[in-house]
This record gives sequence, structure tokens and C-alpha cells, in this order.
Amino acid sequence: MSIYQATSSAPVNIAVIKYWGKRDTKLILPTNSSLSVTLDQDHLRSTTTSRADPSFKKDTLWLNGTEELIKEGGRMATCIAELKRLRKELVEDKEANAPKLSTFPVHIASYNNFPTAAGLASSASGFAALVSSLAQLYQLPFSPSQLSLIARQGSGSACRSLFGGYVAWEMGTLPDGLDSYAVEIAPQSHWPDMHALICVVSDDKKGTSSTSGMQRTVDTSPLLQHRIKHVVPERMAAISAAIRARDFDAFAKITMADSNQFHAVALDTEPPIFYMNDVSKAIIALIVEYNRVAVETTGKVKAAYTYDAGPNAVIYTPKENVKEIVQMIVKYFPQKEAFKDVFGLFGTESVQGAVVEGFNEAVAKPFEAGAVKGLIHTRVGDGPRVLSAEESLLSPNGLPKTLV
Repeated sequence: MSIYQATSSAPVNIAVIKYWGKRDTKLILPTNSSLSVTLDQDHLRSTTTSRADPSFKKDTLWLNGTEELIKEGGRMATCIAELKRLRKELVEDKEANAPKLSTFPVHIASYNNFPTAAGLASSASGFAALVSSLAQLYQLPFSPSQLSLIARQGSGSACRSLFGGYVAWEMGTLPDGLDSYAVEIAPQSHWPDMHALICVVSDDKKGTSSTSGMQRTVDTSPLLQHRIKHVVPERMAAISAAIRARDFDAFAKITMADSNQFHAVALDTEPPIFYMNDVSKAIIALIVEYNRVAVETTGKVKAAYTYDAGPNAVIYTPKENVKEIVQMIVKYFPQKEAFKDVFGLFGTESVQGAVVEGFNEAVAKPFEAGAVKGLIHTRVGDGPRVLSAEESLLSPNGLPKTLV
């Protein structure tokens, strides 16, 4: 008997122009456009295997080996139902001999190689991998932008994980959301020198979820309305131009300004939302001082911080600067575990804390070991990958290979 199965992986993306606020909570239509950098799946990814089989009792999902409820009418159920509908309409209704996979229950196993719900956009890569895997299983003739319309209904930022490189989510204006999808601004190959250092400040679940937080902001923040109407449209155009020109100085300044305004909007919410903590703020102080020295010596900044709805810092920088940024972070935030030097920056040396010449060390106080729990060094990466049968997460019996 035939096995109908497909496995895909999808990347994490970190926004530089932030998505915050929905104009339609069911369809997940945003109040403003956003733009992100896709990160390398060799370091951060979600992998999903989908199998359709008439012997399965019901649609079932396992995340990291634990069964998760597929809530009726929920985001996961919406994505699965939409992909089944498209399979029937575009394949089965047109090809008499096509297997009726849309009528079969599916078993879905998904695995993230990083902490779930820890502010590292696990829902984005997760839903992108889900949609990629099911689209492959159902042999849907869809472009990444078309698939992004479905992924968006699972998690807004998931639509941006359907592409590699530098990606915009166009907010659209239609009530049905058909013009609210992801587009590629530039591929990974256009600017491969962009690296990212993620400072994992906390791997705990967030105090205020993104979903509830952003709707409170929409309801109560006057600053958000100014951001939507005036600030974001200008920044989207400016940062897209900076990416196309590979102008890091302009890219960095817009990225930091937009992170700051996103957190100002959170603070402008009633009651206020605080996503950054003292560690987050100290990292900002370090990057500001690092850039001050860089501007004095080169005339341009060398690093950009950005924060999503949580305390973790993401520092974008050209590859040549990563080594001294790691040394600076380690000086103020000693690591309990050795830095995973995936790009061989330090050779056989251990990482020693240090700052660049002319740096004012008084801008922040050193923290105890563990305040930054880990450092992840990655770079701009590619879009979803089709994986081989050997990389399936499901056993021949249709259950996950790893159960918790």
C-alpha cells in the first residue's frame, strides 16, 4: 500500500519592521506591513512530517514528541482544512485517478530545535513548516506567496517564513485578506554577509502573549495609530531600499528605531506591557556605545539591536564584526556554557570578554553568569526545504519516532 507522506523544514524569521496589531483577528490581517530577515535553518528551524492515511482515526498533531490538541475552529485546524479544500479543488476534482487524500485524516509531527514560545518566533517557523509539508503532500501547484496566505492564518509572522532572505509582509486592504501576503525583497544570495547574534535572555514563556498584547495595544494606544499611518509606510520603503543597496548603516538605524518604537507602543498600551527587562536594556546600552565608537572611527554604525515581544536581543551585523560583539557580550554577561562557535571565529581559542578601544565600560554593569543564558550565532538563510523520506519524523506505524 502507498504511503502518502512529506517532510519539510522552515526557518525562523526576525522582524526589523515589526508587526503589532490585527485589523481582523480571525483572518490575521495586520494593521501595518512588516519586514524580516530569514535566519539560517542550519541553526534554527522547525521540521514537520505530514502523512495522510485512511486508517488514521483523526487529524493528530505532535509537537516535540507531545500530542497537542487541534482545537476545532482554531488556527491549526483552519490551516489543515484550507489545504485539504485546495487539494480537493485543484487536484482531485480535476484528476479522476488522483488519490482522495483530502478525505484522509493526517498525522503531523513537528519538531523545533530551539525553545518553543521563548520569543524566538517558534509559531512562525512551525506554521510555515506545516503548510510547506502539507502543500508538498497534497502536490499543490502554489508559489511561496500563495502559501503565505494560508500560513498567515496560523500565525501572522509565519507568512514571512515561506521565503529566504529579506521578506516583506504586505498588509493589504481587502476585507478577505487575499492581498495580505509575503513577498521577497531580496534573496539570501543578494546580501549573504548579514549575520545575527541572538542573546537568549530567558527561555521561559512570556508573561503577556503576543496575541493578547497586540489587541490591547490596538484598542488603547494612540501612538499605534500614528505608527500605522505615518511611520511604518516610510520605514518599509527606506529599509527595502537599504537592503537592495546593501547599506548596513541605513538598515541598522531603521531597525533599531523600529524596535524602540514597538516597545514604546507596548508601553503606551493600557495597562502598559513590558517585554524587555534590565538585561535587555543593558544590551541596548552596549550596542549604542559600540556604535558610538564605530561612528567616531569609520563614520558608520556596525551593529543593530532588535527585540520582539520578549527580552531576547537579536543583534544584526556584518560577519566581520561578530567576533568583537561576542567578546563584548561575554565581558558583561559571562556564559555558563561555552559559546557554540559554528563559524569558527575563535579557532581553538576560548572566548575572552573584551571591548573595543575607546569603549566607555561604565555604560553598563557586569551581570552574573546566566543572565544571558546562551548565545546563538546565525546568519541570513534560505526558505523552506523539502526533506527526504529518511528525515521523516514519523515511524512506519504513523506515530512519531520520538514520543515524550
